Amino acid sequence: MSQVTTGVQLGEADAVRASVSKYYGETLQASSDLKTSACCTAKAPPADVLALLRQLPQEIVQKYYGCGSPFPAGLKGSGLRVLDLGCGSGRDCYVCAALVGEKGFVTGLDMTPAQLQVAQRHSEAWQQQLGYAAPNMRFLQGRIEELAAAGITPGSIDLIISNCVINLSADKAAVLREAYAALADGGEVFFSDVYCDRRLPENARSHEVLLGECLGGALAVNDFLRLAHSVGFADPRVLEVAPIAVHDDELKSLLGEAAFYSITFRLFKLPGQLEPLPEEDYGQTATYNGTLPGCEASYALDATHSFQKGQAVAVSGNTAAMLSSSWLKPHFTVTEDTSRHLGQFAGSSSSSSTLSAAVSYLPLRSSHVHGG
Repeated sequence: MSQVTTGVQLGEADAVRASVSKYYGETLQASSDLKTSACCTAKAPPADVLALLRQLPQEIVQKYYGCGSPFPAGLKGSGLRVLDLGCGSGRDCYVCAALVGEKGFVTGLDMTPAQLQVAQRHSEAWQQQLGYAAPNMRFLQGRIEELAAAGITPGSIDLIISNCVINLSADKAAVLREAYAALADGGEVFFSDVYCDRRLPENARSHEVLLGECLGGALAVNDFLRLAHSVGFADPRVLEVAPIAVHDDELKSLLGEAAFYSITFRLFKLPGQLEPLPEEDYGQTATYNGTLPGCEASYALDATHSFQKGQAVAVSGNTAAMLSSSWLKPHFTVTEDTSRHLGQFAGSSSSSSTLSAAVSYLPLRSSHVHGG
């Protein structure tokens, strides 16, 4: 098997951090300075998120550099403990603070002082605007590869979000290991990031602008899947995929025919062990109770799992575990009979029609993009 690359050799980690910190702290003054669409959200966020974004201070919005919408549907009033890896100006933290409610808590972590100053500058006013009796949001300076050192207690987080940041790390395996350790059982990493259809050459991986705009450090998709499996996230699920455009001619010449995509993944940390792929069929069913705010009629777990309220759906063992052991548990009724093994789950062999034709050739195993 070929060696998994994390985008940049680990001995260059300090140089990468310095380059990224300079790019986001000094080079970029606003999202209009970007040379690619990698750090721009490709799809309009949900209505409740959009309404909150319109209330945010303009400085927070102008300093936003993200590629997706890392907010699980149904988050409103959940009371979850949320950690934003690489929070930047804090845009997503502000949104989450409003969504999870007064009983929830949001921590933003970033290594760039200039970005954190923006995030902290408006924090008190935002908490007052929400009308909470006590603040439910804080910001920490630290590295996403060293969460415990930054003050994140292992097992203390219900939901980790990240928006086009993990690709900026020179040690992505460490990021995923730390995320896994920080999560409580049943916790989830829900994040959007940039991926490539191939491994990039060194001149692209070390280019300051390509690194800063999340292309130089983009992993090949299968390399990411291997890293996720190695730390315990056995069955990554794809929620959304969108192509990324490169506008600058100089950057195009460096990248050649490499194609980039913003992909939103869901990674669950579940008690016990998920089945090794291909997934197994024990005759489980899942019925959505219609109780997640904003998703009363149906709920999409991933690109090919949409559960209609009150309708029992046959699911694989892995999907049953995600719905019965994660923060989604109160909203689903799952039937299980692990004494009856019915063979390989039939749904894991068909291809996903949800993924766009532009990325249909990517070597994603079908069970990673839908499973059962």
